[in-house]
Amino acid sequence: MCGIAAIWGTCCEETVRTMMNRLLHRGPDAQGIFRGPGRRAVLGHRRLAIMDPAGGDQPIRSEDGRCAIVANGEIYNFRALRSRLKDHYRFRTRSDSEAALALYSEHGTACVSDLEGMFAFAVTDGDDLFVARDPIGIKPLYFGRKNGDLLVASEIKALTGFATDVTALPPGSWFHSRIGMRSYYEVPDLAPVNRAPETHVTLLRAALERAVTKRMMSDVPVGAFLSGGLDSSIIVALARPHVDELHTFSVGIEGSRDLEAARTVARHLDTLHHEHILRPREIAAHLHEILFHLESFDQDLVRSAIPCYFTARLASHVVKVILTGEGADELFAGYGYYREYDDSMLLRQELRRSVQSLHDINLQRVDRMTMAHSVEGRVPFLDLEMIELAQTIPPKLKLKNTGGQQPVEKWVLRKACEDLLPAEIVWRDKEQFDEGSGTVDLLAEAIGGWMPPTEARLYSDRHPDTNLRSPEECLYHKLLCQAYTDPLPVLQNVARWAERPMAT
Repeated sequence: MCGIAAIWGTCCEETVRTMMNRLLHRGPDAQGIFRGPGRRAVLGHRRLAIMDPAGGDQPIRSEDGRCAIVANGEIYNFRALRSRLKDHYRFRTRSDSEAALALYSEHGTACVSDLEGMFAFAVTDGDDLFVARDPIGIKPLYFGRKNGDLLVASEIKALTGFATDVTALPPGSWFHSRIGMRSYYEVPDLAPVNRAPETHVTLLRAALERAVTKRMMSDVPVGAFLSGGLDSSIIVALARPHVDELHTFSVGIEGSRDLEAARTVARHLDTLHHEHILRPREIAAHLHEILFHLESFDQDLVRSAIPCYFTARLASHVVKVILTGEGADELFAGYGYYREYDDSMLLRQELRRSVQSLHDINLQRVDRMTMAHSVEGRVPFLDLEMIELAQTIPPKLKLKNTGGQQPVEKWVLRKACEDLLPAEIVWRDKEQFDEGSGTVDLLAEAIGGWMPPTEARLYSDRHPDTNLRSPEECLYHKLLCQAYTDPLPVLQNVARWAERPMAT
């Protein structure tokens, strides 16, 4: 939901408006701006109307006019917070974002510990500015500096040309103009709990159901991505009982494994299913736009962003909110490289590191590709209760030896939901989104001649500090640079999924 922009310092309203215009795709439904009474802060907001569509425009002001908030995301426990705060704060909207403002008015910077959801927000309080980001970093937030001013925005593109030293506010952190930055959350490092496998399975299923139920909160239609893989299929199965009609969305090449599996799940769960057949010419035509929105040239991330972009575009014609399966692989050992870890303690550490790294890799992809089409992506697997519970499940139940040539990845997750789906879906082998959809097969045809090997070597030599891994990645780097007048802030914030510690 939405895009935010802010300046704290000289209060240049014109700059904030330009930043807001660059975030139009994040919030086409409304816009608003607020200048703090101390005239040191300006807040700007582009709105994607999901909660309280008629009355929830932002910035939202406190009753005395001293404080105002602009927010991106959803506060899932906002009703409980409103009930708790109603005797001390007069609510003026039904927006979940106002609960964060009310909580800040009561508890100051400590407010973030009581917020449950995905969020990035900025509050102006007289001469002060307070900004915060959700614990996992599902929603983005970036800082930049300009002549002593602090600039804040939902995407780097809003800051290019205006700010230097652009960095992301870390997940689970907040910043206050008088105090500085503080961390309030980190992914827990919990030892596995010795329970019967059946107990782990039962607890996991219950936590999953609660996580999905929370994320059905919406005043507009909710749909779901459906790749046909385990993770998205589980989310669809758990969401289906909550609505009379559930729209699901898939993309792939004709005859791709993902499309066939998604059709199987859609029939089984009786969803209103939509699909789009990818063509090489279409990928080539939209690649510049995909890279511009993604703000990355990482080869692995771009490959997965391509089908995500087209799935979000398909969904945008029907719904504003999408459920996705991100996080399951990192919590339950879904990637093939996890099998390299013979030591269960090292595997547990790597899974935790993987979750901690999601904010600037897969979660960046989901946020940018959905918001490029004014759609909000929600990630039930990354509910904080789910993350904590997953830490207590022994690695041997995530990668379980069942007598086959290789251990079964995500075994405990499969067992927790095997009654919901056909067996061929529950026990389907893991495939990357770009592989199962057939995107990798199309890329050679779509862009094969754009960066010949000789040209790629010369290009890589001109960027020796970037570690460009292939002609394909050289091309993405080149196109990303062309997408921006000032690409340096974007390039300096590109994360590399491939640069991870190896098993030892």
